[in-house]
Formats: sequence, structure tokens, C-alpha cells
Amino acid sequence: MAEGLRERKKRQTRQYISDVATGLFLQRGFDAVTVAEVAEAANVSVNTVYNYFPAKEDLFLDRSKGVIDRLSRWVRGRGDGESAARAVLRELREEVESVSPRMGLMDGYESFMRVIQDSPALRSRMWAIGQEVLLNLEGTLREETGAAADDPMPALMAGQINWLHSTLLATIGQRMIEGGRPAEVSREALVLLDEMEGLLSDKVLNYAVRGA
Repeated sequence: MAEGLRERKKRQTRQYISDVATGLFLQRGFDAVTVAEVAEAANVSVNTVYNYFPAKEDLFLDRSKGVIDRLSRWVRGRGDGESAARAVLRELREEVESVSPRMGLMDGYESFMRVIQDSPALRSRMWAIGQEVLLNLEGTLREETGAAADDPMPALMAGQINWLHSTLLATIGQRMIEGGRPAEVSREALVLLDEMEGLLSDKVLNYAVRGA
């Protein structure tokens, strides 16, 4: 469905506010900037900011929704004969090989990560996002396998599969902070993925095979 004029203007306003806020946070730090200052810089009211972003943290982590359902999307999109873990490994390798900004493989990402490291509020929100990713994946695995509500296996498998994603992102973020270049960190991340795959048991690697 084509995007209407009203929806496009709302999306553009939201993006503009987020861009202004991100610029201020990168310049001065997350905790040093107030929502009122963001509103003034964006030439909107404080209420308008909150209409688009319920919490201050949302201004900086405005793309978290795409991260929260990422693993579930990959699992649901796995091919015939492909397990949940192998689908995630395949997608992660493709993202890393393409030096994807979605994985933090881009110039300037170190500045983004430093803002998070310096803010307890953002670190707390990042932890909460990680928990949402895990619970979302568990729900997806439960649906995909038809597991009973009291079956612990989807939760156990979600923890193993999520470990791949969270460890990779954390490692990339740290290497970028240390001064790594995107292409260089990409090569290192591919080696790390191979090592992590080698640590997974056959039971994990062959769980939720499509068509089995």
C-alpha cells in the first residue's frame, strides 16, 4: 500500500527529530542533553517529541524494533531442510560479509557505541532490548515447532541461538571502539562466527529443521 502524505510527513518528522537528537547526543553525551533541548533544536514542542518517542532513550535507539524481531524473521524465513540455528548463522555471515551497517560495520559506529557506554540509562535499555530479542525468539521457536507451553526446549534453544547474535554484536562494537576498520572487523567477525558454530552441539544445530 502506497504511503499517504500524512504518514510520510509523520515519518519525516520523526526521523528529523531523531537525527537532531542523535547529533546532540554524539556531541555532548546522552545524559547531558535534555528532551527540552532536543525539542528546541528540532523546532518542535516537547509534547511533539514525546508523541513520537515515549522515552528519551528511544530518541537514540530509534531503530531497536528492527533488532528485536531480527532473529525471529530469520528463523521464520529459513529454507527447506534448514534449522533455526543454521538460518541465523547464514544470515549473520551474509550481513558480516557484506560489511553491513546493520551489524555496526561502518565508519562512525565507535562514536555511537561510546555514547551508550557512557550512559547507564542507555546500557540499561540495551539490556532490555536484548531480553526482548530473546523472548521474541523463544516465542517464534515455540510456534514453529508446536512445542507445548511447559516445554523448556524453545527457551533453551533461543538462549543458544541468541548467544550467536549478541556475542557477535558486542565483539564488533568493542573492536570498532578500539579503532578497527569495518572491512578488517568484518574479517575478524567471520572467524569468530566459525569458532562459535564449532561450539554448538548437533542438537542445537539440528533443532527446528524446516520440513523435518
